[in-house]
Amino acid sequence: MPCTTASPLTDRLGRVHTDLRVSLTDRCNLRCTYCMPEQGLDWLPRPELLTDDELVRLVALATSRLGIRTVRLTGGEPLLRRGLPGLVARLAALPNAPELSITTNGVGLARSAAALREAGLRRVNVSLDTLRPERFAAITRRDRLQDVLLGLAAAQLAGLAPVKVNAVPVRGVNDDEIAELAAFAVEHGYRMRFIESMPLDAQGAWDRARMVTADEILARLGERFELAPLPREGNAPAEEWRVVGTDAVIGVIASVTRPFCGGCDRVRLTADGQLRNCLFAATESDLRALLRGGADDDAVEAAWRDSIAGKGPGHAIGSADFRQPDRPMSAIGG
Repeated sequence: MPCTTASPLTDRLGRVHTDLRVSLTDRCNLRCTYCMPEQGLDWLPRPELLTDDELVRLVALATSRLGIRTVRLTGGEPLLRRGLPGLVARLAALPNAPELSITTNGVGLARSAAALREAGLRRVNVSLDTLRPERFAAITRRDRLQDVLLGLAAAQLAGLAPVKVNAVPVRGVNDDEIAELAAFAVEHGYRMRFIESMPLDAQGAWDRARMVTADEILARLGERFELAPLPREGNAPAEEWRVVGTDAVIGVIASVTRPFCGGCDRVRLTADGQLRNCLFAATESDLRALLRGGADDDAVEAAWRDSIAGKGPGHAIGSADFRQPDRPMSAIGG
C-alpha cells in the first residue's frame, strides 16, 4: 500500500491532490465524433513524448514526495503505448506503489488484459457509447464494436474488477440507448457510468443543447430501474445508485450541470510531459523540459507544487469567462 507524505500536494483552496492521470499517448485507433475530426489532427512527434524512464521517475516522485496514491493511465488510447505491460510492472514495483488503473476504448483489451493484470494493473474503465454495430461505426468511424465487447469480457476474466463502462450520451445520437446500456452492464456484471458531454473536442463543435444532463439520464434510467442512492465515495466524480434487487451500481458524472470542482483531487500529466492542474487549465507546467535539462527531484517537486498552488476554483463551463482548452481531450488525457 502507498504511504502518505508529511507534505501533501495542496492548492490555495486547501484541496489535497492524491489522484494522478497520466497520458501515455495522444494517438487513438478510433475517431469518435465528439472527440476528434475525421482527419487532419496531427499526433505529437514521438521524440516529444515522455520515455518510460521519465514517466517512472515522475510517478515515483509523485508517490514518494507528493502524496499521490492512485494513478490512472490514459490517452488518446493508452493500449497503443509500446511495451505497456513492462511500464505497468515498473510502476507497480515502486516503493510507494500507487493503485494503478487504465481508461481505454477497449479495442485492444482482449489481447492485453491478462498481461496487464499480471503486471500490476488493478482496474479498467472502458468507453462504450452504443451497443448497435452500425451506430458504433458511425460514432467512432471504425467498425470495432465486437473487439470492445471481447475486451470487456477479457478484462472481467482477468480480474480487473470492477470493470467500469463509460458512456457519453449525446442528444439525437445515442441518448435512446441509456437504459439499454445500463441493462447490458447489469446483465454482465459491469459497473455502468454515464458522463455529461464536455467541451473538449478537437474541432470545437461542442453544443450544450446536445448535452444530455444528469437529470435526464436519471429520468431515463428510472423508467426501467428502481434506483437507490449510495453515499458518495470521498472525492469520486460519480454520483452512484444501486439497482434495487441486484448488486449492480450505476454512476452519473455530471461534470457540467453539477460540477464537483470544490472537492477535486486530480492532477494531469500529458504524454509530452506537461502538468495540468485542471482538465480545463489555460496554462501548463513543462516537467519534460526540467527532466531533460538535468533538474534534480527537488526542482521538479517545486515546479509541481507551484502548479497546483495556482489551481483555480473550477472550470466555469457556461460562464462568460469560460474558454475551451487549446488541447483536445485526446491530447490532455482523461
